[in-house]
Amino acid sequence: MKQVILDTSFILTCVKQKIDFFNEIELMGILILIPRQVIDELKRISLQNSQVVLKMLKKKKFQEIDLKTKDVDLGIIKFAKKNKNTIVATLDREIKSKTQNQKIVIRGKKRLEII
Repeated sequence: MKQVILDTSFILTCVKQKIDFFNEIELMGILILIPRQVIDELKRISLQNSQVVLKMLKKKKFQEIDLKTKDVDLGIIKFAKKNKNTIVATLDREIKSKTQNQKIVIRGKKRLEII
């Protein structure tokens, strides 16, 4: 089964733009991975959207993983390099440029697309 690792910026942007990323990714038949470090970042951010996401995470099905590093971006890059079949869902330019994996991007502020 394909899997996708989500970063904080991707999650927050989807919520802000009212994209149901959980539903769309599940319809693609892809397992969602969310690093514990991303969840911790969401807890530290005091934005209204982060609170919405935290409530959503309690209701949705995903696999929590541990990147074993405090630097979330570096952890995602290392995870993606070790797991070549994992899709990366990020808006972060550095992560995009340092990984060769497929990416999930937001198209037209409305839908998700794998590139």
